[in-house]
Formats: sequence, C-alpha cells, structure tokens
Amino acid sequence: MSILVLGLGNILLSDEGVGVRIVEALDASHDLPDGVELLDGGTSGMDLLDMVADRDCLIVADAVNADGPAGRLIRLENENIRMLFETRFSPHQLGLSDMLAALCLIDKAPRRVVIIGVVPQNLSLGLELSPAAADGRDAAVTMIVDELTRLGAAPTLRLQ
Repeated sequence: MSILVLGLGNILLSDEGVGVRIVEALDASHDLPDGVELLDGGTSGMDLLDMVADRDCLIVADAVNADGPAGRLIRLENENIRMLFETRFSPHQLGLSDMLAALCLIDKAPRRVVIIGVVPQNLSLGLELSPAAADGRDAAVTMIVDELTRLGAAPTLRLQ
C-alpha cells in the first residue's frame, strides 16, 4: 500500500502552518511502516502532482476555516471533500482542488483522500501555534495514527 501524509500550510503565519506542524509532530513521535511517507508540502499546490499521483491513500493535514472553537478537528473523506471546494475551508483549497482535478484528468488520482483539518485561532505573522491549534495538532496526530492503523499501516510510537 502506498500512503502519503501531506502537511499543508505557511509556517510563517502562526496557525496557518498547523498542517506542516502535524506532519512534523507525527515524524517526531512515531516510526512509520514501509509504504507510508510524510511530506511537508508547505504551500506548493500543483508542484506536488508527482508525489501524490497513484497513491492508494492521501491524508492531507491543513488548517480549515470552519465554525466552532479554535483547535476543533474536521475530517472529510472522498465524496464529502466536494463540500470543501464549495465553501472556502482551507487557504490552500485552490491548489489542492486543482491538483486533485489534474490527477483525475490523467487517471492518477489517489484511490482514497482524507482531509484532517484544524480550525485556526491566530493567522497573524509568527512561527508559534496558538495553544488551541497546538492542542488540535496533537489530536490530529492521534487521528492520523488511527487512520493509518485502520489502513493496516500502524505507526509505532517512538520511545524517547
């Protein structure tokens, strides 16, 4: 199985970089089995086409603009992702939707796509996550570990 966990975000804008911070936290805390890759996609968009093409599963971690308290997790999968593109949830939505559409056109789209998002609190200039987004990051790591386990690609907690 080929799985990519892709963190999106601009780490210079506080909580906007939570997707990248999720991937960093997962990498620091877990050993991943063969077939699972982590990628800091930053704000790359279409430049990620080759990395995402033909995956069995793509798990995207990102900040999402949604109702509810800061730090709340949002999970969307396959057909429910369409609503992400009807409402502006993610600052990287255009790049992500363009990339997924391009992969569909060339018949190389991931077979399963899951988006794990964290509602941001602070989008101002800064490198640190707000406390709410940091809590969301930690909960998102747990959610991704659960997703990978359900896919038969359970990460192992790294002893520190």
